[in-house]
Amino acid sequence: MEQKTAVVIYSGGMDSFTVLNRAIADGYRVFALSFHYGQRHSKELEYAANVCENLGINHKVVDIRAINSLLAGSSLTDDIDVPNAAYATENMTSTVVPNRNMILLSLAIGYAVSIDADEVLYGAHSGDHDIYPDCRPEFVEAMNQVSLIANYKPIPVRSPYLYQSKNDILADGLSLGLDYSQTWTCYNGRERACGTCSACRERLQAFASLGTHDPLPYEN
Repeated sequence: MEQKTAVVIYSGGMDSFTVLNRAIADGYRVFALSFHYGQRHSKELEYAANVCENLGINHKVVDIRAINSLLAGSSLTDDIDVPNAAYATENMTSTVVPNRNMILLSLAIGYAVSIDADEVLYGAHSGDHDIYPDCRPEFVEAMNQVSLIANYKPIPVRSPYLYQSKNDILADGLSLGLDYSQTWTCYNGRERACGTCSACRERLQAFASLGTHDPLPYEN
């Protein structure tokens, strides 16, 4: 049976880290694709590069910061405070980057076509559904349908953990023996993870729920 090839949108965070490693474990030949879109937590890209180097897989980091002048209003890219509160809709709307996943997926689909890959994978999960419109099942399905007709070669778009929680993703990763000290989640791009922003809180809660310790160093 011929080995399938996947383009994985790889941010360097724990969700995409798990998607990447799950694809490898499932026998895919993986091409990792990361984006610098002006995110204040661009430190995640350093983690992504280190992982791909250690795994010996192809990794591209694409600088698309020029689009920031069109995508104002997010605390991830503008001079707006990152919320230090629970990972919930009322706290997290400021972290939405307008149309981000449609842009990133479009570029990933083009890359997949150019290297004759079989599909595109990214790490949306059920905990994102209320907060991020471009992580909802209807968005993923719509992007998949568009991708199937946008080029001569149909490229399926999948989010393997779309109906699973952060806890489920972490549990699957731990079952693969993954080391999550190799991932960066914090929305603040400081030397250590802050431990108080919404992203850190969600991450720490997942580790606590599974009764295990997060190996990433924290400020607090």
